[in-house]
Formats: sequence, structure tokens, C-alpha cells
Amino acid sequence: MKPSYDSDKVADIHRHLHSHLPPEPALRVKALESLLVEKGLVDPAALDAWIDAYTEEIGPKRGAAVVARSWVDAEFRARLLADAGAAVAEMGFAGQASGHLKAVENTDTVHNLVVCTLCSCYPFAILGMAPAWYKANEYRARAVRDPRGVLAEFGVNPAPDVAVTVWDSTAELRYMVVPQRPSGTDGMDEAALAALVTRNAMIGTDDLKGGV
Repeated sequence: MKPSYDSDKVADIHRHLHSHLPPEPALRVKALESLLVEKGLVDPAALDAWIDAYTEEIGPKRGAAVVARSWVDAEFRARLLADAGAAVAEMGFAGQASGHLKAVENTDTVHNLVVCTLCSCYPFAILGMAPAWYKANEYRARAVRDPRGVLAEFGVNPAPDVAVTVWDSTAELRYMVVPQRPSGTDGMDEAALAALVTRNAMIGTDDLKGGV
């Protein structure tokens, strides 16, 4: 017997199923999480621990510690700029997304900005979870086409004589920005310096050189 197909009926079923899902993406994720927990496929405690690790421990605190070390140790900074993967491994931060890592340094003449135009490649082992705007189509397109305009929207305005260099991350090569050390921090130790480093500064959409 040939199966029948009623498009109106199928559309009605589709609407019925989607009527039970919340409209906002965050709520959809929460609904999915609840379903997985209910079926015993996910341990909520393990999930919370994983989220806490990536937001609080793995990053961006790891990246901040790397930057702070580069500010106080010129030899480490040189190794970081020459081979970032090896340098972060020295600090015990090696990970899947840091093995092919390149560090680029902001200077008085260059400001660096990182993007991934194809998808959202990102060194999460060092910087933690990527911000939503980093994955947005608008940022991915405009960061290359109008980097100064994008930076201005983040409150970063490099002087006209400062070159803005855009680095396009891929699955094989990911980037982190080493921001300039803020003025007025000469007496700070590594821990205090690391507390000044933001995730956005390591992407290039924050500027720390103005001082504390």
C-alpha cells in the first residue's frame, strides 16, 4: 500500500511540536538540558562543573596568566611570540585548541584584531568559551572589511598612525593577542597583572594600555 502524505497534517504536527519549545535560544538549550537530565544521559553536577571550569578556570584566566607572565619576563615573551603553543605548555596550559596557537603583540604602532571568517575557530583552552559576538556573522564579516569601525563600537580607537592588523583564525591556526601592559603597573606582581587582563583584550576588542 502506497503511503499517503498530507502536507496540511504534517505542517500541523510541525507547529504542535515547536509550540512546546521556548522561542529564545537560551531557553531552548535549557529545555534540551532538562530533557537529557530527565533521561539520565547527563549528570547536572558534571555539567555545572564543566561550565564552571571553562568560564572560571580554563579561561580566560589561563590566557590572562600567560599575558601577565609575558609582561614581567622578557625571555618568556620572546618564546611566546616565537612558539605560543610551546610557551603555554610551559605553564601547564596545553590543550587541543592551543597546539596550533600564534601570539601576536600589540605595540605603539600595531593593534591586532582576531576573527574567524569561516566559522568560529577560537583558542578555548586558553581563552575559555568564545563570546556570542565573536561567532556572529556581522562581526565575522565587518572585522575584515571595517576593522576600525568594529573596534570603535567596542570603545577602542587606535590612532591614525597605528596599523590595525586582522588575523583570521582557522582550525589549524588560532590566535591570541598580547595586549600592551597598562601604565602605572610597575609595582604589580603577576597575579595582580593577570587580574587586569580581559578576554576581549586577548581578542583585540579591548585596550588596556591606558593604565589603571
